[in-house]
Amino acid sequence: MSSIVTSPQALQPRPTSLFVNGYFPRRRWIITGIGVLAGLLLAYVWYAKLTDDDIGFNSANAMLGRDANNTAIGGIGSGILFAFVAGLAGSFTACNIAVFGAVGPLLGEGSKSRTSRFKETLKPLGWMAVGMIPVSAIYGGLVGIMGTRMPQFSTAVYPHGSVSPRALQTMIVFGGEGLIMIACGLAALGLIPDFLAGVSKRFPNAPLVLMGALVGGFLIGRPYPLFRDLFRHAANEHNILYGAGAFVLQSIGNMLIMAILFIVLSYAIGGRVQRWTTEKPSRATVLTASALIIAGAYFVAYWNLRQLDHLGYLWFPTAPWNS
Repeated sequence: MSSIVTSPQALQPRPTSLFVNGYFPRRRWIITGIGVLAGLLLAYVWYAKLTDDDIGFNSANAMLGRDANNTAIGGIGSGILFAFVAGLAGSFTACNIAVFGAVGPLLGEGSKSRTSRFKETLKPLGWMAVGMIPVSAIYGGLVGIMGTRMPQFSTAVYPHGSVSPRALQTMIVFGGEGLIMIACGLAALGLIPDFLAGVSKRFPNAPLVLMGALVGGFLIGRPYPLFRDLFRHAANEHNILYGAGAFVLQSIGNMLIMAILFIVLSYAIGGRVQRWTTEKPSRATVLTASALIIAGAYFVAYWNLRQLDHLGYLWFPTAPWNS
């Protein structure tokens, strides 16, 4: 009776996409549960006033030399500058931190020297920009065409319990992005099929392009006050090129500070993270999956569960400092 000899290469786990390396840890459901709980906790403790007002407004005021939120945008030239500054000022929102946290495990991946690590760090940022820029430009151009008819333009006050079109748009966009991140995290753990496997065979950086598209998608649902000012100005101008350019600059500004921190972290800890995950590749899986699940659970909880609580449809705990 002959025996079948299996080569060592056939026994090696095979990655199916950038976020799914094929090394699945034990206790995957426990990792999932902890990630979901962490995302719910982040949604509970997140203090938007700190990032929007204390950091965002003060930073924008300092860069523009005026009250950014209460002074009208003078024209297209002023609007271009305002777009970039508003993006910079809005860098430290939970949305950005969540997405960059998901890409964090790629810090300095496969690099040894500082120069090569720097180049390797720029690659994920570049591929994220490939996904972000078209989404931002298309939505900005749409604002230039549709103008004041867009839901985000409205400032109408709706009775308690009613969902405004603007709020509904926000809930759909951010809730959808959260579910995509959770699905990516579950795929990284091997709990569901890798839905990016097919496209990744031809385009290996497709997961990074997807993450960039999610960053661009922030503009579609974002209620950030400075962005609303930019949105209303672009809508009133009815200029497709201005809308597209301003929204792209807003997204670039939104990414810039986080990108710089990403590069600094790559220099500081990228090599150690890479060595630590090389010793046991399932550690990289845990890092990637946890970041994606935490981020996704935060998006769903903060932009859907909390909003439904405010509308009186269900209960979600509110931190004392958010009351």
